Amino acid sequence: MPSDPVPSDAALADVRALFARRQAEDLAPSVVYGVLADGRVVDCGGFGTVDGRGTVPGADTAYRIASVTKSFTASALVLLRDRGALALDAPITDFVPAAAGIRMPTPDSPVPTLRMLATMSSGLPNDDPWADRQEALTDDRFDAVLRAGVRCAWVPGTEYEYSNLGFALLGRAIQVADGRRYRDVVADELITPLGLTGTGFTRDVPATGGVAIGHERIGGEWATIPFSGPGAFSPIGGLFSTVNDLVRWMQFFVDAHRGRTAGPLSAVSRREMQQGARMITPEPERTASHEASSAYGFGLVVAHDVDHGTVVSHSGGYPGFSAHIRWHPASGVGIVALENATYAGVGRQAAEALRVLLATLTPVRQWRPWPETMAALAAVTGLLRGWDDSVAARLFSDNVVLDEPFERRRTAIAAVLSHAGALGDVDDEHSDGPNNCSWRIHGQLADVRCTLTMNPQDPPRVQSLVVGLDPTATAGPDGVTMPSAGLTSCSTTTAAREPSQQRRRTTSTAREPATKRTRRSAPQTDPAVSGP
Repeated sequence: MPSDPVPSDAALADVRALFARRQAEDLAPSVVYGVLADGRVVDCGGFGTVDGRGTVPGADTAYRIASVTKSFTASALVLLRDRGALALDAPITDFVPAAAGIRMPTPDSPVPTLRMLATMSSGLPNDDPWADRQEALTDDRFDAVLRAGVRCAWVPGTEYEYSNLGFALLGRAIQVADGRRYRDVVADELITPLGLTGTGFTRDVPATGGVAIGHERIGGEWATIPFSGPGAFSPIGGLFSTVNDLVRWMQFFVDAHRGRTAGPLSAVSRREMQQGARMITPEPERTASHEASSAYGFGLVVAHDVDHGTVVSHSGGYPGFSAHIRWHPASGVGIVALENATYAGVGRQAAEALRVLLATLTPVRQWRPWPETMAALAAVTGLLRGWDDSVAARLFSDNVVLDEPFERRRTAIAAVLSHAGALGDVDDEHSDGPNNCSWRIHGQLADVRCTLTMNPQDPPRVQSLVVGLDPTATAGPDGVTMPSAGLTSCSTTTAAREPSQQRRRTTSTAREPATKRTRRSAPQTDPAVSGP
């Protein structure tokens, strides 16, 4: 498999300048970032001081990563699912009996399942910043909180709402299902096997670059914040980690899209975690964002960027700290950013940095058209040069002649070609998936654009074909503009009228404006960028 691309030196310099400007704004005592590309840290920069004594952060300096911890919690959950230790659709009360008293909004509300909790659809209301101060609770004290009363805002399984309490419940479920403490499961099954030597749940984590001290601004001055100890709410945000370790963590998920199976969690499960499970209703101010849509997967946010496709991320905000991880699976490029100030919101800068990095890259695809797709391209081109019903019958699937007889299709094609003149060379071949392709045939008077889609049979056959004059090059003799409305042949009306669904990678969501959020605005409604 070819190497992933590396951003240009100019793009890396622009990213460095972004974070230097952010530090100059004094939003935190320090900031450190790292760029992932081609499976490694290709650039890292640190600014400010982590301890008030002039120590500049580096790639091995540990910061609290707050809610980025949720990606570890979800990974441990899915790992136990894969081993048969638990079922994602089991109710949380199977593992935490004290949760039986959760007050539901309707008499027919189901008990939240592990899947609902992991995908932020449990019905529990947003609990920032209350939950961030509960980390050190003992299990007994956590049970007492649950028995004293907890209320759902929504019918479980019906709405997205960011809940830290839900992930605390998942941590307990992991502990009960496995028999070890939650923290030990994460350390033994994920942190140690992946060699994340600067990652752990306590302030004495053995990070070679030291540990950043958390701060908050009081009276215009930075004041230190004491660390909370590990406890029942550690699954929501208790980890410390470094740029180097988080780059390895992101690459672990990128590898799942490269056919690389090594690691404690299967590639199949890692890809599953990076699929949106519950749509996130965007904030009104986010409707102009580069993200046309986003959803919560398993401990990760999955967004569709209108320019670059799928982007996976998670933010973290905690007393004294701000964190963000973000990567582009198709190119393998990612960004980590960490700060030591309460809810500083470094995710916004990280999102901008990733867009800068991706803007300079040639689009990368991790798939190739099927050989049958390319063979069909050649066969269709031959048919346009000289139609043969027997060749067409072997090439097209059975729906084609049922949708429109060959005689009518020949007539439609002839009408297009009458404007094109004699056909010449073929170029501009591209595809949006293994089963489709588009190409241009140069004509004496005008160029012809063709798009075909193969059906799912094995071997596949052509189920739709659109043939029309190329709108980008339709000048006729003496500069007369030729008709550019495509005439359809060998296609269903869906292929002609709904190209956005046929060519989903480039047009499916970019044309749909984001739905405005009309109710409940929470600090971490979109943990990808806008969370603390």
